[in-house]
This record gives sequence, C-alpha cells and structure tokens, in this order.
Amino acid sequence: MKVTVLGAGAVGGWLAAGLARGGAAVSILARGAALEALRRDGLVFLDGERRDAHRLPISDDPGALARPDILLLGLKGHDLPAALPLIARALAPHTLVAAVQNGIPWWFFQGGFGGPAAGLTLAGVDPGGALARAIPAERVIGGVAHVGARVEAPGVVRLMKQDRMLFGDPAGRHGAALAGLVATLAAGGVNAEAVPDIRMEIWLKLWGNSNMNPLSALCRADMQAMLEDPGVAGLVVAMMREMAAVGDAIGLPLAQSIEERLVVTRRLGAFRTSMLQDLEAGRRLELGPILGALVELAAHCRVEAPTLLGIHGMVRLLVRGG
Repeated sequence: MKVTVLGAGAVGGWLAAGLARGGAAVSILARGAALEALRRDGLVFLDGERRDAHRLPISDDPGALARPDILLLGLKGHDLPAALPLIARALAPHTLVAAVQNGIPWWFFQGGFGGPAAGLTLAGVDPGGALARAIPAERVIGGVAHVGARVEAPGVVRLMKQDRMLFGDPAGRHGAALAGLVATLAAGGVNAEAVPDIRMEIWLKLWGNSNMNPLSALCRADMQAMLEDPGVAGLVVAMMREMAAVGDAIGLPLAQSIEERLVVTRRLGAFRTSMLQDLEAGRRLELGPILGALVELAAHCRVEAPTLLGIHGMVRLLVRGG
C-alpha cells in the first residue's frame, strides 16, 4: 500500500509513523520549516521514552513522489480549501482520500445522505463547494481520531494518549482498501478500527468537540476546570442539547444521554483542547468546521440554537481582536 500524507502534524504525523511501522510505503508532502526538519531528521515520533525516526520520501512537489493508493489528509479542515490545488496534483485516477479532520467534513452531506441536509454545502467548511466537486464522497474514506498528540517541534510529534482511530467508507464502495488501511495501522501499533457508520462516529465526536473546544478558547482553561465550574458546565449542556436537536432534524439522533457523553469527557481529566493549544500558539482556530458549520446547519434546518450562535459569535470576536 502506497500512502502519501499531506500535513504531518499531530494526527497526520502519528498516522504516518504508524503506517510506516506497519509496512506501508509512506511519503510526506510538506512545506516550510516542517519540510526542512523532515528532510534533515526524518519524521520523529515520541511515545513516552520511545523515540523513532522514520526516514521517508519528503517533498513539497507531488510530482516528485510516487502516486499513492491513499492520500491521507492530515491538515485541519479550515486549511483544506487553500490546499486543494496541491491535493489535486497528488491524486492519481485510482487514489482514495482518507480524511481525518475535526468537525463536519466537506463530504458529510454528499454521496447519498438523505433528509433536509442532503447535498448541503457549508460555507464554513467548503466555500463554494470546491472540495465536494474535486473529491466526491464516493472517493473518500472518512476518519475520526480519538487521540491526544502534539507537535513538539517541526517534524517532531509526541503521542500523549491513544484511544481509537476509526475509519469508515461512507459510499460503501471501498471495503478492501478500508480493511487494508486499518490492518496496516494496527500492525504499526495504532488502535485502528473499521466502523459501519462513520458519519455517526463523526457526529458523536463533534457532540463533545463543538462545546469544549470553543469554550476552552474563551476560558483559556482545560476541560476538567471547565466542567468543575457550574456556569461553564451549564453552557456545555445547553450547547449539547441544541446540537442534539439539530441531529434529530437531519436524521442523526444520538443514542447517548448528555451525562453519558460527559462521563467520557471527564475521563480525559485536565486535557487542553486543540483549539486552546492553537490559540496559545497563535495559530488559526478550527472554528468553521467545529462550530460554524453547526450554526449554519441549525439555520438551514430552522432549529433554534441560541447558545451555539452566541458562543460562535464570541469566539469570532476573540479571533478578530487577537
């Protein structure tokens, strides 16, 4: 299996290392400081006291790398529209795209999704629908990463906590490729699973991300501290209720209760969300895919979501005043 990874950051680097250990022919598309570091030192993966350096083909030019069977997108969702020309150059006619972004991905409502959101394009995710036209859902393997990882330096990724890496085939056309990807990652030490309904897994993760991530940026606090504060915890619950109502409207009812979902969140302890880490590092926040998309979706379905709308507005002003 030949895999090209675009975006060897925290999650992309973790998966690239796992694929390489599992026997895949892995190459990396990178630019800037990451490109220089990867060429000099290889992809450095840290897990506790363990340190692996993977010397892999690295380039900023897709034409310099082998055409992949799978292009794994490790970029954040808001960076994908600008990267589309590079993505298009990396694709061969047979290449599938594995997408592991947080939030609602561009393909979510394409490829046979039914109900009032069928075929919907969200401006906060895919402005003008360019991603959906270039990479239709029929070409996608969707992913959900339940992992704590961080970039310690360009080309250096540290694994902090691994739970599961879930993949699924939203179009139901690529069972062999899905099985091969999961098996290769499992052989490389990644707890990877194939799931029958990847959209529901994405929705379930977003049920926690859509509140804890933006609230952590506003509070500049970890998840444990937020849930221990009655006022912030009340906002979390209000946002979860509104997202559940949106899910009911589009045909994605949640089987868990809010308290059951919060039990999972509390297990993570004093975890610092990706949005909080990005804020502190001066990086652009994943606001569109994680919360802006839900605000758009609620308006499309005419579901009242004042708390989602208000928190989204507050984070937008935070970013604007940053």
